[in-house]
Amino acid sequence: MPPPHHQKDQRSANCAVITVSDTRTEETDTGGQLLRSLLEAAGHRVISATIVKDEPVDVAKLVRAKCSDDDCHAVLLSGGTGIAARDTTVEAIMPLLDKRLDGFGELFRMLSYDQVGAAAMLSRALAGIVNQTAVFLMPGSPKAVELAMTKLVIPELGHIVALAGKADRNG
Repeated sequence: MPPPHHQKDQRSANCAVITVSDTRTEETDTGGQLLRSLLEAAGHRVISATIVKDEPVDVAKLVRAKCSDDDCHAVLLSGGTGIAARDTTVEAIMPLLDKRLDGFGELFRMLSYDQVGAAAMLSRALAGIVNQTAVFLMPGSPKAVELAMTKLVIPELGHIVALAGKADRNG
C-alpha cells in the first residue's frame, strides 16, 4: 500500500519527448529512442516525439505548446544541457519555469559522478514545472538518459504529475 500522500499519483502519465540536437535524425536519435522505450516500459504513454534544432526560440516555443496541451502531463527533453556554445536548452527553458525542481539536477550530477567522474559537473540537467506540467532536461547520451530515467524520473513521475495538478484538471 503506497503512503497516503501517494494515493492520488498518476499511474500513467502522458509524455512528450523532445530531442534537442543539430545533428540527430530519427535513425540516429538513440537517446530519444531509449527515453521513449523506458517511459512505455514503465506504463507511461508517449503522446509525441520530436527532434528540434538547438535554437532557443524554437525549443521554448515547442515546450510552451506541449505544456499548454491539457493532455500532456510531462515533457522530457534530451540534449543541449552541456556547456558548448550550441547547448542552449537550459537558457530556452529556464524562463518558462513556474517552479524549479533543483534536486533533479543535483541528484543527477551526483549519480553521474560514479559514471563519468568530475565531468559530471559539466551537466546542466534541470527540472521544473511549466503550466502544471513536469519538465525534465537531461543530456542526450543514452547512458545519461538511462541514469536520469531509471534512478530519478520514472520512480517519481506519477507523484510529480499528481502534485503538479494538471492530471486533476482533466482526469
